[in-house]
Amino acid sequence: MAKKIAVITDSNSGITQSQAKELGIYVVPMPFMINEEPFYEDITLTQEQFYQRLSDNADVITSQPSPEEVMKLWDEVLESHDEIVHIPMSSGLSGSCQSARMLAQDYEGRVQVVNNQRISVTQRQSALDALALIDKGMDAASVREALEADKFNSSIYIMLDTLYYLKKGGRITPAAAALGTILRLKPVLQIQGEKLDAFAKARTVSQGKTIMLNAIKTDMEKRFGGAAADNIWLQIAYTYDREAAEQFKAQVEEAFPGFDVHMDPLSLSIACHIGPGALALACCKRLSASQIS
Repeated sequence: MAKKIAVITDSNSGITQSQAKELGIYVVPMPFMINEEPFYEDITLTQEQFYQRLSDNADVITSQPSPEEVMKLWDEVLESHDEIVHIPMSSGLSGSCQSARMLAQDYEGRVQVVNNQRISVTQRQSALDALALIDKGMDAASVREALEADKFNSSIYIMLDTLYYLKKGGRITPAAAALGTILRLKPVLQIQGEKLDAFAKARTVSQGKTIMLNAIKTDMEKRFGGAAADNIWLQIAYTYDREAAEQFKAQVEEAFPGFDVHMDPLSLSIACHIGPGALALACCKRLSASQIS
């Protein structure tokens, strides 16, 4: 008899609690401290409430789920499942992956923690890929191995609307932020593998969008084996301004005809560092037919 295997991810994936129920997976809500008061994404903290607090200049600090919260969920899920595939946000962006791996050592292989450097819409796709692999009969350890082998087959490019939050978080100097503001620069950041890095500087929103479109197209062709809809998942993420994201989505669909473009709000754990008005373009290489057949 095939094992019953659960998929668990966290709210950095952009999967809401209601979507998780529909998909048949579990989502750990990411914790925040706002003015020293604890909140949990999509449980006691909505996207709207988060951005209101951000605009009020509240002190927002990200955290990782406590070991007790994670193990409590694992224990509950293992009452009705044989194994768990746990997909946390990238180990390069948070300590939650390493913490989960340490905790999993006490579960005798029944909990497999995936370290595949994903976040937001690419992390969401990993959870969906895990479901597909389980459906084809893989056990939890094999799913983890397949996802980790695939970890560099994704890219995210993010254009910021403001440098204020990077400065506030100490990620750039006040002088660099002031200069960027004067020049009205729109920095484009890149997440590939473990790190969030600078990629380019755009002078206009239009130029920034073009930079992201060209970068994704280059990655598709040079890294992922071709810009074809049956080879690539294409995604958009954004902070706060859905209308701007919808406009960008139309532009992306025009640039990549035939692609089904998925769109989600960007994880609040990233949003608190980059602020509202950001746009992101991402892609993941689809798992090969041999992996899911």
